[in-house]
Amino acid sequence: MAVNPWNVAVVGYGLSAKVFHIPFITAVPDLKLYGVVQRNPKPDNDAEKDHAGIKSWRSVEDMLKDDEVDVVVITSIPTTHFEMCKKSLEAGKNVVVEKPFVPTSREADELIELAKTKGKLITVYQNRRWDSDFVTLQKIIKDGLLGDIAEFETHFDRHRPDAPPATWKVVDEPGNESIYDLGSHLIDQVYCLFGMPQRVTAFLGKQRRGVTQGPHDSFTVLLHYDGMLVTAKAGVISPHVRQLRYWVRGTKGSWYKYHLDVQEDQLRKGMRPTAQGFAIEPESHHAILTVAEGSEMKRSIHPTVSPLPTYLQFYKTLVDALQGNSGVPVDAAQCRDVLRIIEMAQQSSAEGSTITTAA
Repeated sequence: MAVNPWNVAVVGYGLSAKVFHIPFITAVPDLKLYGVVQRNPKPDNDAEKDHAGIKSWRSVEDMLKDDEVDVVVITSIPTTHFEMCKKSLEAGKNVVVEKPFVPTSREADELIELAKTKGKLITVYQNRRWDSDFVTLQKIIKDGLLGDIAEFETHFDRHRPDAPPATWKVVDEPGNESIYDLGSHLIDQVYCLFGMPQRVTAFLGKQRRGVTQGPHDSFTVLLHYDGMLVTAKAGVISPHVRQLRYWVRGTKGSWYKYHLDVQEDQLRKGMRPTAQGFAIEPESHHAILTVAEGSEMKRSIHPTVSPLPTYLQFYKTLVDALQGNSGVPVDAAQCRDVLRIIEMAQQSSAEGSTITTAA
């Protein structure tokens, strides 16, 4: 079905909408920012004023009555995702939902089946599949530069030892835990590379001093594969000038990377995704590649791949999918599998045991 452009309604007008979605929606010619659901606009925070000509609704229900809406982008808090996705699909809309998809794999299965029944698309905004370092690492592994991988570490550590401000993230509700927030990124990347693990061992807890209530803020998840161990880790007690991002070791070499992808920081500072220099890492952020040549170890600085797809690729692929020319940018069934891994990690931590993946 050819529609030009596709009308997009964004639910929510917080950081996620402003930084990770609207800049990309407005950068793709085949998409139109048609409107925003914002319950309580304020003089200094009003989507209708920031984006002249868009529609502004006060509720999801009002937005779903608009037959001109083609795609609903849900950027609200995780506890609302299931109901909003379900109502949107039932109203005949295509759906993009922020990570984490939904709090449980059971809810994910229900939405996937509903999308099939309604003949609509549902996809999850796992934007870090287009991190420059992850795209580079995928190519390195595919090209065999590291040989057979023995250990794979992926980190999202920060130094934030004090109690966080009172936001929805400190409320002890499903989907608010660190393993859903940061873990859904790290585990999703691992899943993209290696699929489902054979076993899961996890440690979930609170590292911040004096914090005894609320969801856990840190995790270490061990994903066991045949001949390989993956460590996915996010901690809030990590006083380093440079935070480790990846450490991958194989039979032929190793790859060591500091720093996060630069796209989020650039977007927060107002840089447009079409601007020159967007997503380009400085040389100081490049990884270290060590290759074993006989008894010698040869070390070199390994730059990121070029050209980079960037987060813009998500919405470009979404257009292709809407036009029937490709699959969705992120398969919801894959995100359902990531939720299953998260659920096994929760069970492992609670029981103090290693959980075997169901066949």
